[in-house]
Amino acid sequence: MKIVITGANRGIGLEFCRQFTGRGDEVIAACRSTTPELDELAQVVGEKLTIVEDVDVTRPEGIATLRNGMGTAPLDVLINNAGLMEVVTLDDLDADSIHRQFEINALAPLMVTAALRDRFAQGAKICIVTSRMGSIDDNDSGGSYGYRMSKAAANMAGRSLSVDLGREGMSVALLHPGYVRTRMTGGNGLIDVDESVEGLIGIIDRLGPENTGLFWHTNGEVLPW
Repeated sequence: MKIVITGANRGIGLEFCRQFTGRGDEVIAACRSTTPELDELAQVVGEKLTIVEDVDVTRPEGIATLRNGMGTAPLDVLINNAGLMEVVTLDDLDADSIHRQFEINALAPLMVTAALRDRFAQGAKICIVTSRMGSIDDNDSGGSYGYRMSKAAANMAGRSLSVDLGREGMSVALLHPGYVRTRMTGGNGLIDVDESVEGLIGIIDRLGPENTGLFWHTNGEVLPW
């Protein structure tokens, strides 16, 4: 399979690159700038991994850089993984932070998907890495306004994409990786990144028209909206 992963230079994105190339898939790793860890992986797996830098998914020129760097072969899987989490509380409502999180977490996956629409293979799969914190039904702790709101919006974008792209034979999944120990969470969490990504890849492998548009936990559970 040919797979594009945004936010591929660290954390969950990097682990997606590691596991997909490890089983023989071709990966396009899109990021604003590479990291020593991603460069090291590229040296190990060779032609299975192509790094495309200067991909700011919030800017048209960044998305154009991705299009130009991914080659011409049809795309089987797109994983919209780039994301941002900043703390915004009721006592400190930072509108600029909320805007940033909406732009990266909700708008960017939609814009990237639309921009690559003509590159998708028949039966392609589109994934958005979202969060359980975007679930309205599951919110019993409040706070985190920018992150929660932007991830709920990402879920809605994904659901609509599943309808629109479903008419073209494509499938869409909204993916919650769990509370993963990464730099974004300050090393805190309930699950390691390798276990999380292994579960997500299993969901992607099983994704098809019969289960498109669902909100998945990495453990295979379908989450409430």
